[in-house]
Order: sequence, then structure tokens, then C-alpha cells
Amino acid sequence: MRQTHYHQTPLPKLQTRELSLEIASYAPYQKIPNHSHETAFFCMALEGFCSEIYRSKMRTYEPSFMSFLPPGETHSLKFYETGVLSFSIEIKLPLLERMRECSLNFNESVHCRSGQLTQLYTKAYHEFCQMDDVSPLVVEGLVLEMLAEVSRRRVNEDSIQPPRWLKAVTEIIHDQFSEHLILNDIAESAGVHPVYLSRVFRRHYRCTIGDYIRRLRVEYASQQMLTTKAPLLEIAMAAGFSDQSHFSRIFKRQMGITPTGYRAIHSKS
Repeated sequence: MRQTHYHQTPLPKLQTRELSLEIASYAPYQKIPNHSHETAFFCMALEGFCSEIYRSKMRTYEPSFMSFLPPGETHSLKFYETGVLSFSIEIKLPLLERMRECSLNFNESVHCRSGQLTQLYTKAYHEFCQMDDVSPLVVEGLVLEMLAEVSRRRVNEDSIQPPRWLKAVTEIIHDQFSEHLILNDIAESAGVHPVYLSRVFRRHYRCTIGDYIRRLRVEYASQQMLTTKAPLLEIAMAAGFSDQSHFSRIFKRQMGITPTGYRAIHSKS
């Protein structure tokens, strides 16, 4: 099923020969079934929260996250109490084909928080908001940089193979993320120096080991809130947080919403 737009209220919009920039409002409690788009696009939620099923995995759209979806990829969306106000940049096929002639690869979706892509996207949004006669040219330049960054991420992932010991380290972290892990102990188990471990880990995962552990704890807590009725304190302790206050602070920093608000949104869906 191909569908470019679905039950959205279009707001300000900019059309160029190769791009379409748009702010759109999606109604609360809406479900958009599996569909795909003929064009590629970047998207970020400006307000609100929704979840997406992409390749059998759930991803969230909220103000701190942005995504790139290649043409023809199937996904579904589910909106909650707040609905969503989003900003999207649709990249038409002629531009993608021109970039592919330069050996750029756009065959994989990207879903990320912060980093170079998000910074470029934010600049494009600000340019869209203060539109003048030069803005279309500025936005096109930013989008070209964003596409190059998407391709660069894929090249880096394909060309730089992680050392074998890093896989063992990652397995330890996944098995013991709720425990009090010490960098020196992890490095010793891998047979490498802690400084070298930190550098290699950041190169391959684009974050520190501490940030990675926090992300795993928040993901675990999110799943527990979706699938159980356990008290938040119990979930926080099981995930490895020192107390509920610590849990709430880290959860809101990563998800843009408190645990109480997150559970309330999903309990009503």
C-alpha cells in the first residue's frame, strides 16, 4: 500500500523543484496502517508523541528524535493523546538519483537523536520558519549535507568492522546493564586498556558506554511500563536506577516525557 499523506492537517508548506517542506498536524488516537512512500523524507516531531513500527521494531517520534526513510520502505504509525505536530522534508526522486550517481547510499533508514543530522535538520527548520527569497537555496544545501551524512553513516558502518572483543563487551553490557558496571572491569574482561575501550566503543556506537547503559535501562523501563502494571519504583530499581527520582530525570532527558506521562499515554491507547 503506497500512501504519501494520511489523515493529516497541512499547515505551512514550501515546494521547490526537488523538495517539499511541510508542517503537518496529526490528530490524537489515529492509527495509520502499513504504507510506504514513493519519495524519501526526513521527519521530526515538533510537539507530541507517536510510535512507529518499522521492520518489526517499534521506534518513537518525539521532539528529540529525527528520522530518514528511503522510498518504498513500509511502516505504520500510532498516535496518542497529544497527537503530533511534525516538520518533514520530502526529497523527490530526481534529486536522490543525482546523489546516487555520486555513489551515495540511501537504502537504509536512520533514526537518531542529536548529532550532525539533527543539527542540520534544525537549521533547515529555522530557515523554513523565517522564509525569504534565499531560503530555498539555503535549505537545498542543508538537505544535500543531510543526505551525505546519511550515506556516510552507512559507509562507516559497512567499512569499519568492530574488533571481536567489542562484541563480547557489548554482550556483557546487555546482560548486566542493570548492575553497577565499572569501566576498568569491563576493559579487563576484554583484555584492553580502559582508554582504548572507551575510544573504540564511541567510534562504533557514537556514544559513551555510560550513555549506552542509560539507553538500555530506559528501553527496558519503557517495555516494562508497556507490558506490566508494576509500580514505577519497582521498574526503576529493576532497570538499575538508584531511585525513582533518578529514573524520572534520565527517562525525561532521553524520551522528552516523564515516566508517569509515558505510561498514561500508552494506557489510553
